[in-house]
Amino acid sequence: MHETSPIARRAALGLAAAAIPFAAAPAHAATVVGGARLARDGVQGSGLPGKLSAAAWLVADHDSGEVLASYRAHRALAPASTLKMLFADTVLTKFARTERYTVTDADLADVPAGSSLVGVKAGITYTVEQLWQGVFLRSGNDAVHVLARMNGGIDRTVAEMQALADDLQALDTRVVSPDGFDHPGQLSSAYDLTLFARHGLRNDDFRAYCATRTADFPADAGKTFQIQNTDRLLTGERGVATYRGLIGVKNGYTSHAGNTFTGAATRHGRTLLVTVMHPTVGYNAVYEETAALLDWGFAQGSSATAVGTLAEPLSEGGAKAGAGADGGKGAPGRAASRDGGGSGGGRSPWGVLEGAGGALAVLVGGAWALRRRRPGTAERD
Repeated sequence: MHETSPIARRAALGLAAAAIPFAAAPAHAATVVGGARLARDGVQGSGLPGKLSAAAWLVADHDSGEVLASYRAHRALAPASTLKMLFADTVLTKFARTERYTVTDADLADVPAGSSLVGVKAGITYTVEQLWQGVFLRSGNDAVHVLARMNGGIDRTVAEMQALADDLQALDTRVVSPDGFDHPGQLSSAYDLTLFARHGLRNDDFRAYCATRTADFPADAGKTFQIQNTDRLLTGERGVATYRGLIGVKNGYTSHAGNTFTGAATRHGRTLLVTVMHPTVGYNAVYEETAALLDWGFAQGSSATAVGTLAEPLSEGGAKAGAGADGGKGAPGRAASRDGGGSGGGRSPWGVLEGAGGALAVLVGGAWALRRRRPGTAERD
């Protein structure tokens, strides 16, 4: 009998747990974290750019936390590597930048086949700063898994990430692995990814890493090679114009999840956050639609009436979800369901199974299937 991997077990349990709310959603789950308008179908806000193809998106003011416009903000979708923002929020402050670590084969054993890699190798000693450069610039799942092992292992890191998501009131998020790779049941939303970015940008190291364009990375025999940031709005690569004032944050792509991106930019002393998930047209659409929403925010967002608010962490005095009936600023409501059904959005193909019967099927037969990597799954950022 084969023993299933920890990630496979978590994926099976994630699918099962996520299926249960569809069978019996609580009657009080009508209010939504950040405000009732964020649950509505259709564009929230006025004068927005046309021809946006994303399945969900959100524009917010970093400092005030006001959501200026949105579309299906709580729709739960596969996050791809944008989930690495939550990983950084969770682990970044635990190790000094100058701390050194020699990688072992065991550190890399659970890196999913088809992952984006920075080129971490067993036997080479890296500084923590170099590993984080591998995470932020190249979205390296190998660097993520090494840092997770340094943090006590994958299971502990996933549990800590989920706990932090709950504290941040990112209730659409289910964490299965720390890297954001395509694991069934791993979900997040435009609202939650924006929370992760906002939280991270309050940390100087997080802000510096996501704004770094190039870095030298260790190789064999004491040599180095250059790595480049895959954020095209930052670097201007592959036909995308650099966005003036951009300060990060994180892009993601897998063949199953599609493209996701959360970006932040500052102009005239004002910082805006934009998250775009799963646009359906164009190789560069995730960047082009982000730029269009940022342009709208800087041009019209200052006079726009807020359609919601970004929740504050519970540990920092934020009002708990459901504390206020109006779901307004300072009193966000509880998300209607983690699949985004309350937002009027359809379920992600990586979403959950219908009803408790599907959950049981996953528990019985899913672990073995999930143990084998999904054939053809590829990650590119």
